[in-house]
Amino acid sequence: MIIANGAAYGDENLFNALRLAIAVKEQAATTEMKNFLMSDAVVAGLVNQKPVDGYNLKQMLEILLAQQVEIKLCKTCTDARGITVLLLIKGVSIRTLVDLVQWTLASNKVLTF
Repeated sequence: MIIANGAAYGDENLFNALRLAIAVKEQAATTEMKNFLMSDAVVAGLVNQKPVDGYNLKQMLEILLAQQVEIKLCKTCTDARGITVLLLIKGVSIRTLVDLVQWTLASNKVLTF
């Protein structure tokens, strides 16, 4: 499981978390993986991103979703930023801290960015 907090395009923490997730799935396709985005990282779940230069987080999330990786956004964090389910990439959902606790307890490894 990967927990990411970094701003979507403010630094490279979230980018690196998603890069790692994609690399893990490419090298070990049967590995179960879950990603929980918190704080400013939840902005990456928005559907209408149009980054000017560099990496595209929407595309990276879509790659992970196609690889059956669960992507969840923190409800408290999305509420604070006015983000609703109507604005999200298909397959990304909003969940609570209770869900994160359950994922954490069930995970063999937890990485944070």
